[in-house]
Amino acid sequence: MKKQTLFLLPLILLGFDAYAATACSRANLTRCLDSVCAINVSSNPAARCQYCGTSGAGTPPKNAMRSVSVGASAKYNISDKELKKAPSDPGERYAWATTQCIKKVSGCTADDVTDTYDELIEQSCTAAGISAKMEQTLTDISKEKSKSACDSEIRVCLIADNHCTADYRNCTADADFDKYFSACGINASGCDSYISDIRKTLIADRDTKIKNAENVLNQIIASHQNTRASKIKSIQAGCADNSARDTCVRTICERNMPNRCGDGFETEQSVALQLCKFYDVACATVD
Repeated sequence: MKKQTLFLLPLILLGFDAYAATACSRANLTRCLDSVCAINVSSNPAARCQYCGTSGAGTPPKNAMRSVSVGASAKYNISDKELKKAPSDPGERYAWATTQCIKKVSGCTADDVTDTYDELIEQSCTAAGISAKMEQTLTDISKEKSKSACDSEIRVCLIADNHCTADYRNCTADADFDKYFSACGINASGCDSYISDIRKTLIADRDTKIKNAENVLNQIIASHQNTRASKIKSIQAGCADNSARDTCVRTICERNMPNRCGDGFETEQSVALQLCKFYDVACATVD
């Protein structure tokens, strides 16, 4: 079940690579998913199946619709306030949990959710007396979904690392976007009536993120260009009145000459001038 200027550019790409290389902590991912799907699991072995598997496993106790057991790490838990937004339908709730937890746990993808949590749900469904695989079960019960559930499911699939990625860098071309969107749409059963609207929404999301990325790059380039222009202007001013060379001479006299180029020590002054001669050469080359 799959729910799912030029010197600056290499540095930016390295930043993307470093982000992509962030390892997914499956332990933390499980904690996050459990806070949505395993409420009171210690007293109800069928909890994962009831909340995020299939309605065929029965309805969980109404007074248990709150966060996972007290004492668990809160850092990766979905809060009680956030849980109020969680759908009650098991398939929709799992898609919603997937979307929330890959945001909360760095480096994780929809595929990590599937690899980490599907087996736990299957085990829970077995405990509830349901032996069918999750794929079969969800196909049977998901013939018609809400638009929000379809949007979440297709979005998670589309921004997976092996598809468009979260910043859509693999889908800047419409042909690439359509290829991955079609694959995700086919896998999202019960969403046919919403596909067109969801595509428009995700296309707009892609265009906004690509535009924002370009704006950030242009701002960085402009900042460096302005800094360089300011430095050149300062150098030119120092060359125009020889203040840069004079500062060099004073510094050498103060730090390196025993008599600090004072009156009667013209030799020290001459040596300092020769050591700072490179300013004259440099100034002759400044545009």
